[in-house]
This record gives sequence, C-alpha cells and structure tokens, in this order.
Amino acid sequence: MTPLTQNAAANLASIEPLSHGADDAAVRVLHVTPFFAPAWVYGGLPESAYQFARHLARAGVTVRVLTTDANGWGQRLDAASMAAYAHRDGIEVRYCARVARQSVSLELLGALAEQVRWADVVHLHAAYSFPTIPTLLAARMLKRPVIWTPHGALQRWSGSRRVGFKSLWEKVCVAVASRELVLHLTSDNEVAETRSRFPRANINLIPNGVEFPQTLHREPRGTQLKLGFVGRLDPKKGIENLLAACRIVKERSGPDFALAIAGSGSSEYEAQLRREIDRLELGNEVAMLGDVRGEEKRRMFERTDVVVVPSFTENFAIVVAEALAHGAAVIASKGTPWKEVERVGCGLWVGNDPVSLADAIVKMSSMPIAEMGERGRRWMAADFSWEKCASEMIALYRNILTQSSDRRLATALSSHS
Repeated sequence: MTPLTQNAAANLASIEPLSHGADDAAVRVLHVTPFFAPAWVYGGLPESAYQFARHLARAGVTVRVLTTDANGWGQRLDAASMAAYAHRDGIEVRYCARVARQSVSLELLGALAEQVRWADVVHLHAAYSFPTIPTLLAARMLKRPVIWTPHGALQRWSGSRRVGFKSLWEKVCVAVASRELVLHLTSDNEVAETRSRFPRANINLIPNGVEFPQTLHREPRGTQLKLGFVGRLDPKKGIENLLAACRIVKERSGPDFALAIAGSGSSEYEAQLRREIDRLELGNEVAMLGDVRGEEKRRMFERTDVVVVPSFTENFAIVVAEALAHGAAVIASKGTPWKEVERVGCGLWVGNDPVSLADAIVKMSSMPIAEMGERGRRWMAADFSWEKCASEMIALYRNILTQSSDRRLATALSSHS
C-alpha cells in the first residue's frame, strides 16, 4: 500500500465509516416511523412498515425500529400492546412517548442520534410527520444513507389539505437531506407524481407485498352480491362516491347487493358517513363494521364477492392485493395503480365517480367472480410475496451502501491528490 493510499484510508476511517461492509455481515437498518404495529388505526403505513421490518429480519437484516406510542388522535398504545411487538419476529422496537399532535416526541428526538449512529442504513417512513426532518438532518450529519418511503403522502388529489404547508415542508426536506437520499416508491403512478416535485431525487420502485393465506374457506356466492370496503375511513378514500353508486344501483333495480364497510376514522367523519347512509336510504344494504383485524378480517374477505376500492388517489392500495390474495374479485378506481386487474382478469379498473362505480357493480354481478378471484390469488402468489419485496429491498440497501463507500473513498483520495 502506498503512503497516498494509506493516508486516504486513514482519512476515510476518520469520517465515521459504516460499522461493517455490506458483503461481510448483516446490514444494520434503523426504521424510523411515526406509527408502528399495533397502531392499526393509521391504516396501511404501520402495516407496511411492520411487514417490511419482519421480513427483512427473517432474511438476515439486523432491524431496529424507532417510533412513537401514538394510536390515533389523543390515544396511545398501552403497555401490553407495545410489549407484544417490542421484541417480535427478530426486530427490536423502541416506542417513544408522544407528547403532542400525531407524532411529536421529545424522547424520540433525544434517541435519534444514537440510533442513527448505530445503523448502516436509515429507512424513514411517512412524510409530513414530526420525525421526518430531524431524521433526514441526523442522517446527513452522521453520514448515513437514507431510504425514504413516503407511503403515498407526497401525492395530491383535489381534496388535499394544507398544500402550501406541504410544499414548504418538502423544500425543507430537500435542503436538509444528503445526496445519498433514495426515495422508495411503490407504483408507477407514485413515481410520476413524485418525480415532478423531486426532479433530482434518486427513486427506486419496489411494490408492497401481501400476506398470502395458504388455505381459504371462501363462502360460495349466493343470490346477493356481497360488496366490501376495507380501509381507513377518510375523504380521500372516495367512500361517499361508493355510497352514491349504491343508491344508483338500488334506483335502477339492479342486482340485490349488500355493502360492508370495515375501518375506522375520526368520530366526526364516521358520523358523517352514517348520516349519508341514512340520507340515501341505504340502511338495509350498507353496514359499518368498525375495524376488523386478524381472523375477523380474513373471514370478511372470504365472505366478500367483490372488494371495492374507490379512492381518489393511492400510492399502492394494499387492500387490493389483500383481497386478491383471499380470492375476492376487485373493483379498483383509476386513482389506484391497479390497471393490471383487467389484463389478468380478476377485476375492473374504473373511474371513481358514482356512475362509473355503479356501472362496474352491475357489470360485476354477471361476471364469473369465483374464477376471477382465483386468477387474482395466483397473481399475488407469483408477484407480490413479502419475501420477494424484502429481497429487493435488501438489494437496494446493499447498493446504496456500496455507492456510499465508493463516494467516501473517492473523497478521501481526492483530498490527498
């Protein structure tokens, strides 16, 4: 080794190199997220973060999660719930006390530098939440590469709120983030919309996975078409349009149907939906079930003929994958990235206005729903397993670590040239 190379190596070591290389030991990844299992009230974000973490750990990655105990507005996870997930599936979770709003936590802020220093890669979840900017800044100061998964938060729709604030927040994120930042997005739609506002960002496309039940006990289709909605209750989800579509089907004397709505939201919005059901005189056709989890959720998918996802916008819409994995057909709005359901022959991809949704429901009533559901199930097993997604994420981690090491070495060499 020449003196120049020796000096360069010493300089590289002086700037806090990664604790170990990507090829000689397990990669250490810190997931920073405002919410985590079992805070299911927040919908797909904690589900996706948890599934990625557990399958990464199963594949050999050393995983820590830094999060808060938030469980909805004014609610916190209880000790037993946190204990059940704190050391589970090979991951180590630290729940920090939330003191304000959805995710403001001084405890998390105090722990951030130590946890980032421990990691080889920082994996940040969500966008407009308290941990985002401190995590980006800490990773830059401690020279750790960041994978940022916004979970669709960077997308817009006509009803998006606080657009000015969000635009300012994004500018701050760009200013404090390092050049090694990589955006992890889950669909072509999300990539196109995000790139328009982050034109210089490094973007990697890896879809979410889906838990695949090995056995099913589907209820045979009866004379009544059983529709289902599963997800967080929020105006973005287009539920009012689905209710209006149900009213149209009823007025047309269309197929006999029932709609089960599973999920929760703010008390005000839930009350608004109940009033809308009454106003549209759908009390006999529509039932609101509240949150369904675990075995109850599995049984709902098994007794549902068609799951309807009428969202205005979605980055992935994991409920589509869940429905297909359970053998249900789907009606997905064009606000979701699921155009392929029509090519595969397991659903319809339509506008989310009431008339388009109503037409889709009527059309679906005469289609071979059982066969469609089986085609969708085979598709999910082949292309959307969590094991496959975790493998792709590990490849991304290793790639970003290699690039980071190469840049550090180049900087060290240039400083002594």
